[in-house]
Amino acid sequence: MTVTYKIGEKDTRPWGDWEVIDVGPTYIVKRIRVLPDKKLSLQLHHHRDEHWIIAQGTAQVTVGEKVFDAPANTPVFIPVGEKHRIANLTQEPVVFIEVQTGDTLDETDIVRLEDSYGRV
Repeated sequence: MTVTYKIGEKDTRPWGDWEVIDVGPTYIVKRIRVLPDKKLSLQLHHHRDEHWIIAQGTAQVTVGEKVFDAPANTPVFIPVGEKHRIANLTQEPVVFIEVQTGDTLDETDIVRLEDSYGRV
């Protein structure tokens, strides 16, 4: 079991920011904000599932081959190994809560497949 996050940890990224709001032995909870006209990398994880709930705004979500709009209160499940992305095509911030579950929970479990910010 590897959990390297700590409550209150935060980071700013080219697309917005995130903050860890809870940590347990097999889970992490983050609040993630995506700025207008920004998107996260198309990515996958080898060691964790993710559960998202859109809290504010409307996101464009990619899970596998599906791409769909997700307004506030939409739940999204991303199983381990599935490519995924969230994009904000609006002029208002998108905020979502992400719950990561698995045996390895850290920033090294990100495989970027495509990225608008040169991080592949």
